Amino acid sequence: MLTLSGFAVAGVLAAQPAAAADPAGYQNVRINEVTSSNNDTVELYNAGSASVSVSGWKMSDDSFSPQSFSPSASTIPAGGFVTFNSPKGLGDADKLVIYTSGGTVVDRVEWATDKAKPAMARCGGDGTGAWVTTTTAATFGAANAAGCPSSIPAASRVRINEVTSNGSDTVELFNGGTSAVSVGSWKYVDGDTSHSAATISSSSPSATSIPAGGYVTFNSTIGLGDNDSLFLLDSSGNTIDSVTWATDGAKPSDERCANGSGWFRTATTATLGGANPCTGSGGGTGGGTGQLLGGGGALTSGCTPEAPIGTGASPAGTLAWPGGLDVTIADNVCAFTTSTGPEGRDLSGLAFDPANPSVLWAAKNKNWLFKLVKSSGKWIPDPSWSAAGKQLRFLGGSGQPDTEGLTVGANGHVYVTSERDNAANTVPKDTIMEFDPAATGSTLTPLHQWDMTSQFPQLNTGDKDDANLGFEGVGYVPDSWLTANGWKDPLTGAAYNPANYPLHGSGLFLAGLEWDGTLHVYGLNSDGTFTTFGTVATGEAFVMDVLFDAGTQRVVATCDNTCGETHTLLKINASGVIVPDVAYTNPAVMPIDNLEGFALAPTSTCVNGSREAVWSDDGVYGFGAGTSSYGHALYSGTFPC
Repeated sequence: MLTLSGFAVAGVLAAQPAAAADPAGYQNVRINEVTSSNNDTVELYNAGSASVSVSGWKMSDDSFSPQSFSPSASTIPAGGFVTFNSPKGLGDADKLVIYTSGGTVVDRVEWATDKAKPAMARCGGDGTGAWVTTTTAATFGAANAAGCPSSIPAASRVRINEVTSNGSDTVELFNGGTSAVSVGSWKYVDGDTSHSAATISSSSPSATSIPAGGYVTFNSTIGLGDNDSLFLLDSSGNTIDSVTWATDGAKPSDERCANGSGWFRTATTATLGGANPCTGSGGGTGGGTGQLLGGGGALTSGCTPEAPIGTGASPAGTLAWPGGLDVTIADNVCAFTTSTGPEGRDLSGLAFDPANPSVLWAAKNKNWLFKLVKSSGKWIPDPSWSAAGKQLRFLGGSGQPDTEGLTVGANGHVYVTSERDNAANTVPKDTIMEFDPAATGSTLTPLHQWDMTSQFPQLNTGDKDDANLGFEGVGYVPDSWLTANGWKDPLTGAAYNPANYPLHGSGLFLAGLEWDGTLHVYGLNSDGTFTTFGTVATGEAFVMDVLFDAGTQRVVATCDNTCGETHTLLKINASGVIVPDVAYTNPAVMPIDNLEGFALAPTSTCVNGSREAVWSDDGVYGFGAGTSSYGHALYSGTFPC
């Protein structure tokens, strides 16, 4: 699994330099053509739906260690190519390995004597076709069909069709040809360059031949990792096929879709020894694009969308969205217009109710809370609770909290953050408020309110923009997760003991500070006081929402377009510190907006290995006037279970 190391709870451990991280989408890049004649040229192809940076990448052969190369471009566009000349030449019989700047193997190919003269190319599909010696001049920088022979050898019809890295480490081969192929003496190797290739027959003595249109399976004896590759070689050492997957990409399995051809994607169910059904949403390790579904409706008075601001790049090493590529618009147009002015149209924080996952709570700027339920596939305000939402006030019933984030505590109460009082919006008021959603009336006042404003003097400048960079999200984290994973209490330097804090309930709260992307850890005491446990660096420049996901056992910190629409999952490391683990971007079809809210449904709702993910737009801007997403605030997709 990709780990972004070197972060620590502030005041406990000093930050260390982070290791080089793999670029998003690297698993979609393939060696597509190579020649060992004269200029020793290599072509890389990107089958993904987004460009991939190859800056700092290296290559090696069977005799020299990884060397830097000079590509024709620093990024490979979706569906595009880059070429380069080998820095130390390529031999008549050789091996070529491509690495990311972080050292991860991207792809490799081996060939016997003269197999790469005039060139060797993937034929039958760029990036996915079988390796064959071309019969005409090389086609570097363009599709390979022009240089491919009309007849491809029977052995080259054999494809890796499915692979797992879930402990059994099983590989399935499929023969798409019209005659049986002997594979007993063939070999395979993973992405660890220190491993030697193993023969298929030594792994499975019965796996000696694949009938036409049939399958053979075997278990890898060299292991397969979470973030790994598999390369299939014939008895002469020629590469037949390969697959590379990112973290958890082969759990439960990575399958070709369509069966026997096409690109790999994460399966919802392993089907080893049979055809890949390719019916679930899965999570793609191959190419492809999603669709934005639904939408429509007319804008209404008081729902004037605002354009997104602050667009920036995602952190280095961010991976592609691991869930389904399709996204559905999940609300009615202008559904959240309220009485508090023209900006009362959007949603910010989101949280599923863990006790009732058919309920989605939503906080909206300018002090409103919505209880949402599903109706005809869309999230709508629950009419039995309040079709218009309920207005929130500060303790005592006054003020206009700038409500941004929310979470549901173990007691079923909704905890909402505010970064200022909109009645005096140049002054910060960073608070967490506890509301009982069962309370009657159209206006709710908090049972408790914890004010942390004095901890953030940098926000108190008299500038409303600075005051607006306070608590943007909050997530409840159960004590059981902290203790089970050995969280070190920064106040004592020892393992966290909840009994030391008898008034805090059964968990802590992580408030996300938009100002610098940090999480602030608090124990919220029943007497109105609070305990401060320090800060956590997320690796994001800003943070817009926070949640604890029991499914992945991770804290999730979300950032909108200011960080390239990313979600960083954080874990507790071996030193007892909460640190970033892996980061994902949004599905590519989604708008680049101020998507400030993010929620993952509990795993109890899983169907075919996926569950719902929901995003909220703080400006309902969508893709602009006249398009189907204009005026919508909620989007629904899928995330692996």
